Amino acid sequence: MRALPAVLALAALLGLAPAVRALTQPQALAVAQGDTDERIAALGRLVASPDARTAPLLQALADERLKLGADRRVLIATDAGLVDAATGAPVTLAPEAASALSDVMLNNRLRGELDGALASLKLSSDDRKERLAAAKALLDAGGDDARVALLESAIAREKDAVVLDALKLARAAALAASPDTTKRLAAARLLGESRSPETRLLLNQRLADEQDADVKRALQRSLREVEDTLAWGERLGALFTGISLASILLLVALGLAITYGLMGVINMAHGELMMIGAYATYLVQVAFRQWLPGGFDAYLVVAMPASFLASALVGAALERTVIRWLYGRPLETLLATWGLSLVLMQAVRSLFGAQNVAVESPAWMGGSLALLPGLALPTNRLVIIVFSLAVLGGMALLIARTRLGLFVRAVTQNRPIASCMGVPTARVDTYAFALGSGLAGLAGCALSQVGNVGPDLGQSYIVDAFMVVVLGGVGQLAGTVLAALGLGLANKALEGVVGAVLAKIAVLLFIIVFIQKRPQGLFAVKGRAQES
Repeated sequence: MRALPAVLALAALLGLAPAVRALTQPQALAVAQGDTDERIAALGRLVASPDARTAPLLQALADERLKLGADRRVLIATDAGLVDAATGAPVTLAPEAASALSDVMLNNRLRGELDGALASLKLSSDDRKERLAAAKALLDAGGDDARVALLESAIAREKDAVVLDALKLARAAALAASPDTTKRLAAARLLGESRSPETRLLLNQRLADEQDADVKRALQRSLREVEDTLAWGERLGALFTGISLASILLLVALGLAITYGLMGVINMAHGELMMIGAYATYLVQVAFRQWLPGGFDAYLVVAMPASFLASALVGAALERTVIRWLYGRPLETLLATWGLSLVLMQAVRSLFGAQNVAVESPAWMGGSLALLPGLALPTNRLVIIVFSLAVLGGMALLIARTRLGLFVRAVTQNRPIASCMGVPTARVDTYAFALGSGLAGLAGCALSQVGNVGPDLGQSYIVDAFMVVVLGGVGQLAGTVLAALGLGLANKALEGVVGAVLAKIAVLLFIIVFIQKRPQGLFAVKGRAQES
């Protein structure tokens, strides 16, 4: 006996009009006791003419909060106590009556029908989220030909595009369970137009149950179309992941392009300068949460300059106290900066502890941008890609168009002549190193939005950043960009084939071979001998 779907169809044709009579205790009792077919039929009658107490009664039944008294009265258990299922009025029972209450039980079949009934009641909700959840619940409840009329009525009323697509998919799933071969063929074609991961799962389920050869061929054709669409989504998703990794590598490597590419300093503490930028972001977040909670979503506007300044000041201090004495001595610079990295990590552990700290992204960076079925681009990654491009543009303008950039290029090309021309070389060195350190801080700020922030944050990126700078060509921003993009895409492409570890090894071997053949990297620095 399948009374509920039939009554649901009738309710749909009537537009789910409100009931003309209120819920009664006999109606509630019919849902609470009896054999499964009788309870399903009673459930269908309730859904066909719902009132304000119908949804609370069915929800209490689904949550197993429905109680049956010795006097056959149906009650609902709430946090505040017992209420009458029909009227919602509070009920106070004597101790002996309370001890006589019994739980109303559910079996799997009744629970499935109950889920569909609750979903059907929510299809007329004013809340978009409730309607969307109801459509998905009807889809998950399985195909049922009797739900088609109910879903068509909801489709005719629906204005929201996302909810409408979910309702159409649920309608196609309902048609796919019809005993009528013509309807199942139509459903197979409709499912092929959906092109979503849920559709692929549903088509596989219907293929396993389908006996008719024509319908099975239509289902297989739709499944191929859906899988082709989803495959394109997966390919574009992998491409986006590679670009996202490339943007992070670019942010990390831009600072090294200054300190190593232009100044020739092998700065092993670059990762720790990134870590300082990430912790500066964390402190700004804590300050906003404590003193300006209403403006929390704007804390990154303050965190970005704060992370830049924090890392730049630390970098300037390191240059003035240690690194300025080691220019032209790469091995000593490497060892000294490695020691400094250990000092900075231990200092952070002493101040903040060895455990990671939580950095929460603003609300506007949450969610994702759905472009294709199966392809949703995370908003925080999109923001980081745009941010890295903006930092790159600012960096290029600073080096090519500003007085500081002119001095940095002059000192890099010929320090003695630049000094003779009045360039303050020592001050330029400090400014350039502070700039590279500040860029590392900006990278740390960005990384805090996509990963954990801890004392070891920089260790995960320092090797990759050096590979980007070396592969792109020392002192070449264009090479840094291309190298970051190439390494990011190559890493993600190989990960899908050989796994993350082997992908890293393969990329490293490629770089070693490439540098052996072309030590100057992708772009070589031109000297006077080449230009003349």
